[in-house]
Amino acid sequence: MRRLLAVDKEGTLSRLHVRIAAELAGVSERTVWRWLADGRRGHVEARPRQDGFSLSDALWEVLAETGGNVAELRRRMLQARGAGVLARWGVECVPSLATLHRVIKRDLRAGRVLEVVRPAGAGLEPSGYDRALADLGFTDGAGGPSVVDGPVTDAFVAEGGQGAADTGVWGGVRLYVPGARLVSTRQVASVVEAVGHTVAARGMCCVYGDTGLGKTVAVEQALHLLPGRVPVWRAVVGVGPGLPQLRAALCEALGLPSGALTHRAGPANEALIRALAEPGVLFLDDAQRLTPPLLDYLRQLWDAPGCAAALVLCGAGSERALARAAALRSRVLTWHQVGRLDAAGVPQTLSLFHPVWAEADPADLARADEQMAHGNFRTWAKITSHVYAARERCPDRRVDRDLIEQACARLGPYP
Repeated sequence: MRRLLAVDKEGTLSRLHVRIAAELAGVSERTVWRWLADGRRGHVEARPRQDGFSLSDALWEVLAETGGNVAELRRRMLQARGAGVLARWGVECVPSLATLHRVIKRDLRAGRVLEVVRPAGAGLEPSGYDRALADLGFTDGAGGPSVVDGPVTDAFVAEGGQGAADTGVWGGVRLYVPGARLVSTRQVASVVEAVGHTVAARGMCCVYGDTGLGKTVAVEQALHLLPGRVPVWRAVVGVGPGLPQLRAALCEALGLPSGALTHRAGPANEALIRALAEPGVLFLDDAQRLTPPLLDYLRQLWDAPGCAAALVLCGAGSERALARAAALRSRVLTWHQVGRLDAAGVPQTLSLFHPVWAEADPADLARADEQMAHGNFRTWAKITSHVYAARERCPDRRVDRDLIEQACARLGPYP
């Protein structure tokens, strides 16, 4: 508020300033205008709104690690505040236990999913087809990150027959830099296990988490490791789709004549049910775009007698979308939240991701991760792209703190 009042005194205050302040404070623009009016009368300190505290995704992960124990979560927050590292969880204060209980209940009622049970490993007893899927996994003996199948540009081919070196993407995800390698981190390996379990059981799986954490890459890797005889159908969900658009996307993914069936609900539904009677996997990315009626349509397809396909839904916020469709939500076999990169493993992961990081100081990488990347792999891919470009312009330049800070500055205020 003091900064807004200073801008107001200079005569340059605009609605954009107010909108940004409202977004940062988590209130409406009208509230900020009211605070400004109070500030002009000398009441500078604005009263925060009730229930203004919110649980960040990092704290939500800590809550899941504690098994949903709110008291233990608060104890860890107090310990982090004492150590001066509370800000790494995206909060500046430790609220009361009652406030934490109230905020967590509010988020759960809004559809936020708390994953307190992790997959315990391949403890299934399937045979034949199911056994091959249940045995999926590719972590090394030490459980750390490892390179998968060499360089992405050599090992994988993007859709349409073009290599990643030509398209700059793998599995629909932009790589930003030549020579990047797909790295099997703990997060990727856990997604592979979750998807493999779901496919073996022919159930439904929801992979969710913040944007840029590698959800799509991890799911694509899991699908890439399936036996070749298991068909994988990838449906592309548009923005704000209606039922005809979703039906057309499913028909196209399953190789059905979508043009002839899109607006013929009866024949299209029968064709989809027949196609889904074959064992396979249907993968829908950006599932958060689907409204409850569309999700219920998927539920009806999977409830049809003889359905033998597995359904994998993925996307940032997909767990909240599914929570609004109670019938489908109750049928989801596996909920898997993708977390951020472990801070301690960032140097090793980056050195495997691209050779440009081979000689970088781990302390410089840890500092950049704490201040800019925050364990987000997409952000690190962007930083890698800028560092790689700088090295191409000046091959003798070392990858030191100055170069990393210069690359981070290119990401702007919203990395």
